[in-house]
Amino acid sequence: METTNPAAQRLFSQATVLNMHTGNLVNWNRQKKKCPSSPGEELQDCIRATLNEWSSKIGPDQGLALANATLECSMPQAAEVITPEEREELKVSVKLFLTGSDASSIRSAVELACATLGVSQLDSVIIVPPPLDDGIGITLDHLKPFWEVLELLVQSQKIAAIGTSDLDKTLLEQLHTWAQVKPSSNQVNLASCCVMPPDLTAFAKEYDIQLLTHNDPKELMSVTSFQETISDVTKDPQATEWLLGWVLRYSIIVKSRGIIRSKGYLVQAKRSNC
Repeated sequence: METTNPAAQRLFSQATVLNMHTGNLVNWNRQKKKCPSSPGEELQDCIRATLNEWSSKIGPDQGLALANATLECSMPQAAEVITPEEREELKVSVKLFLTGSDASSIRSAVELACATLGVSQLDSVIIVPPPLDDGIGITLDHLKPFWEVLELLVQSQKIAAIGTSDLDKTLLEQLHTWAQVKPSSNQVNLASCCVMPPDLTAFAKEYDIQLLTHNDPKELMSVTSFQETISDVTKDPQATEWLLGWVLRYSIIVKSRGIIRSKGYLVQAKRSNC
């Protein structure tokens, strides 16, 4: 932390689970002064600022003990909850970046997002499976465990629609054929292909799958980069024990005007020795 707070350090050392919420980035003055060069840099800036802000609010008495092993770090002045009266006017879209192979983390991410934003259902969730080793291509078998959890969340009405990212026509067709709940969208990174592949476009049109574009890297933040940020900001001597579980980026869009009212990140990490 910029000015190390002993009370905050004590709480951090006791935690085995870390949940972070950046709040609404639209309201962040610091974000307006400096435009991040990439989504990864934006996330790193957000984690750093959230930890610093959280630390500055911890008083001496708060650092005595952690009621449970989960530490909630957030930007309270930037957080916004959707009221029931305005819910119909808003669309809540989520992109979930997984860094571990535990498919059950999808459920915890969705439930935390619903609780944080004050909604019972997310309108859409796009899943990004954990990155694979170089030279290994993603297959339907890689996707199945994650998609099955998403399908259960659709069936329990926690999510209205589910989508994918960076699937070519062959893999999207395989998923569409196998899945009980069909993908409603597929994101395409135009940095790797400046024009939508014709076969993908034709397939998506035939089965009413929306093709979207994005500029996210394959790995939004590596575990090593996350640990370095934690170490730099918190001075935690056991920073290398923190394993980044997932990053969830949300956007709240006003349907009638097509503008983003709110956007932010939720991040969860766990200590490897727990």
